[in-house]
Amino acid sequence: MELIIGNTALAIGFIFGLAALGTGIGFGLLGGKFLEGAARQPEMAGMLQTRMFIIAGLLDAVAIIGVAMALLMLFANPLIGQMPQG
Repeated sequence: MELIIGNTALAIGFIFGLAALGTGIGFGLLGGKFLEGAARQPEMAGMLQTRMFIIAGLLDAVAIIGVAMALLMLFANPLIGQMPQG
């Protein structure tokens, strides 16, 4: 039982860390490419900005789903219910 709880805690830490890292890298790349595109074609900046915000929402959604799964494992760990009694 303690092994499952300990490994779950490690997995939750990895999920939180990788969600933050992936989102940070994604937003950095997204912002850089947006600025590049807006600098090359300023007349397209409005359309690029709209698409950038759509992609930013999807990028955030991936991290939020990961955090929600980690919180599920933290507060309602389904693995503990699978343990044999005895």
